[in-house]
Amino acid sequence: MSDLCAVTGLFHVLVKTNDLQHTLRFYKGILGLREAKRPPFGNPGAWLMCPQPSGGLIIHVWAGGPLWEKDGRTPDGTATIDHVSLTAIGHTGFRAKFAEAGLPWREGAIPDTTLFQMFVYDPSGVQIELTFDLDAEAPLPPIPPEHRYDHTEKFFDRARYPSLS
Repeated sequence: MSDLCAVTGLFHVLVKTNDLQHTLRFYKGILGLREAKRPPFGNPGAWLMCPQPSGGLIIHVWAGGPLWEKDGRTPDGTATIDHVSLTAIGHTGFRAKFAEAGLPWREGAIPDTTLFQMFVYDPSGVQIELTFDLDAEAPLPPIPPEHRYDHTEKFFDRARYPSLS
């Protein structure tokens, strides 16, 4: 037995949802993830993975069962976890997708780095951060004031999400 102990990466994040199809339309249609084979757990859900051939499982969606609240629903939002950060490419394409879907988003560059971030919420109120390396991206256009990221702002608006249907 080895004494080596090391965290080697993120295996997955589990998102609870009250509306599986709506959530899948966001992760697959807006973020471009693809569905992977999921074991038969006996409750609805999905496993999602990065679309690249080497992409691994990153998001598990849980749509019912013992993790639910006493009223049979899951609360909105990310609770103690503030957000889930995913590396991404194509910031201009994501801007267009968010605008076309009518989703609010925020963005900003990380000072003294080549990193650029975009923030959007999924239909259950989980904040998603997409992180881009600007050395490998198209030049960054100016950020309109209404899309500038402010870590104190909560901009999840459930009413904006029926547009995904």
